Amino acid sequence: MVTFTTAGTPGPVPLEVARSAHARRRGLLGRDGIEGALLLSPASAVHTLGMRFAIDVAYLDRKLRVMAVRTMRPGRIGLPRPRARHVLEAEAGAMERWGIRRGAHVVVRED
Repeated sequence: MVTFTTAGTPGPVPLEVARSAHARRRGLLGRDGIEGALLLSPASAVHTLGMRFAIDVAYLDRKLRVMAVRTMRPGRIGLPRPRARHVLEAEAGAMERWGIRRGAHVVVRED
């Protein structure tokens, strides 16, 4: 099982990792929700075309430090973020609950 935490996260959060090009393209499309979050790696931009729910998006640099957090409604196209190397996606509202904000460091653990 893969999880992640930050200094503000109350406990480990389940994490899916999309490493292949196919998995990154698919992302959260076709789902009604997600328990935890999805890490797209490498990635610097996302879209919500065809999605069924709004998502929170955290753009991470190469050291997994959060550069920006945005909420995207379905049907939107996000602009690429310079220096972003990974994108963390979750259901809208989750990032705030987990304390993920600009400057936070994401720690990924494989148990």
